[in-house]
Amino acid sequence: MKSWPTKPLGEVCSINPKLTASETPVADTEITFVPMAAVDEVTGGIARPEVRKYSEVAKGYTSFRENDVLFAKITPCMQNGKAAIARNLRGGLGFGSTEFHVLRPMKGLLPEWVFALIRQPSFRSVAEANFTGSAGQQRVPTDFLKKFPTPVPPLADQERIVKLLDEADELRKLRTQADHRAFALIPALFHEMFGDPIKNPKGWEICSFAEVGNLDRGRSKNRPRDEPSLYGGEYPFIQTGDVANSNGEITAYTQTYSEKGLAQSRMWPVGTLVITIAANIGKTAILTFPACFPDSMVGFIPGDRVIVDYVRPWLVTMESRLEEAAPQVAQKNINLKILSELRIPVPPLALQKEFAQRVKEIREIETGQATSRTRLDALFQSVLHGAFNNEL
Repeated sequence: MKSWPTKPLGEVCSINPKLTASETPVADTEITFVPMAAVDEVTGGIARPEVRKYSEVAKGYTSFRENDVLFAKITPCMQNGKAAIARNLRGGLGFGSTEFHVLRPMKGLLPEWVFALIRQPSFRSVAEANFTGSAGQQRVPTDFLKKFPTPVPPLADQERIVKLLDEADELRKLRTQADHRAFALIPALFHEMFGDPIKNPKGWEICSFAEVGNLDRGRSKNRPRDEPSLYGGEYPFIQTGDVANSNGEITAYTQTYSEKGLAQSRMWPVGTLVITIAANIGKTAILTFPACFPDSMVGFIPGDRVIVDYVRPWLVTMESRLEEAAPQVAQKNINLKILSELRIPVPPLALQKEFAQRVKEIREIETGQATSRTRLDALFQSVLHGAFNNEL
């Protein structure tokens, strides 16, 4: 198979081009503004662009034009896949975060080809290896991009391969849309069966959270908390990040306590509802194995009037209110008193169990969708790899 010529990316793209005098709009011109959060790392699109006046963004932001490729240069956004092609810009001009590199393809190179290049895991791995800067503020340097060897197929080949990539990516996007709909099913079901827990339109009995089960803080008595002798044993130890990154159930752990660690903590049983009260406030998950956790989390063991599969969705509806209740200090947190005094509707136990069964069925759908998503991701990466190795 005939090989494609390879050129440094800086020879086929303008890297971070400056706004020229002829492109500069008047002060009150409305332009598209793209903060980092507006870029969807899954779809590679600009999901939530803003509209601002040129005078508001003229200084301190990165400029770009229609069809430029935006590439997040800072960790962890770069590794997470933050990149997009700038499209549908007001007046063809946009501004955004200074943490974007802007790649402007020259004649003979499609923006979709450049976008596909920087979406490759292999590209991001090499980019990460070339980070500069201090920990937490590391960035991909401009020189790395300028020198990166880039295959440059004939335009007709680029168009053919981009079409194949778009078709593979469209399957992933459809899967993501289905995932979002499934994710919304449980909150919708909760409100259908029980109503708004604040307004309580169905007139359920109201109790304080502390009245319907055992509510207590985790334990981590030893100081310093990171003393090495506390760790490395056989007792699972979970932290706030494990809860925040779960899908409602703690099914794995990365840290363990030793006998000494266990002695200064507490082992909670399977079925405990874990609630974070510091850092990620109000995040919840159910233990699927016995585990210890620190006093930055609270454990709830239900009594005989509620089941944990009802209590967790109720708490999810309360999450924003818990965040608002947290004092504005260096690290926001809530206390056991705030949790204990929350007012929880108590529907009949039979209705709670019916809800739990229907949630289980939804979870089974989500598991199937996760398997499908993994396969589609693997397919897309395979097509992407083949594209840049002239195998398609």
